[in-house]
Formats: sequence, C-alpha cells, structure tokens
Amino acid sequence: MMVRDGAAGAGSGVRVPHSVAALSRHERREAARDRAIRELGDDVEPALDLIELLELAWHDVHGDVAPPGEVLEDVWLVAAGDVGRLASAARLAVTDWRDLRLAADEVRAGG
Repeated sequence: MMVRDGAAGAGSGVRVPHSVAALSRHERREAARDRAIRELGDDVEPALDLIELLELAWHDVHGDVAPPGEVLEDVWLVAAGDVGRLASAARLAVTDWRDLRLAADEVRAGG
C-alpha cells in the first residue's frame, strides 16, 4: 500500500485516510485559483504554474510538501499583481523566506 508523501505514517506501509493526508498538488492548485484570478486576472495559469514551481522548490530545499500559509501570503503580497514579481517573490521565498517576510512587512507598512 502507498501513502502520500509527507503524510502521517509515511513509510510505515499503512494507508493514511484522505481526511488526514495532505492535499494533493492538484487540489492545492485549484484552491489557489480564486486567489490567482483576483491577483493576476488573465495571468492565472502562469501564476498557478509559478506557485506549483514554488512548492516543488520548497520541497527540495526545506523538505515540506508546500510552504507555510504565511509564506504564500507574503509571496502574493510582494507580487502586487504582477507575474514577474510573483516569480521573484517565489524565488526569494525558497532562497530566504526571512527576506521575503521583510519585503512583505515593508509593503504592509506602506513602503
């Protein structure tokens, strides 16, 4: 039997109920769709692609399936509705999420 990556019990050979297991990448993509439409309008698919790439990179660097919600919020905030800035914010999230937090705090402060 297979278990989902990162789910409780992973590697034990025990099936983890869907209600306990993390959302799949596809489910997370669909959950982000409304936000991507609000933030980037016509660039929704490239935005969702970038968020998916962020997840893949986050997993490779940090070992978690996806970045924490606070990091994703900072990425959307710093992107400011621009797909190029979204790419830069996603990269910064992976390379140094603390610098991303500083950039987001600056935006929150009106800077």
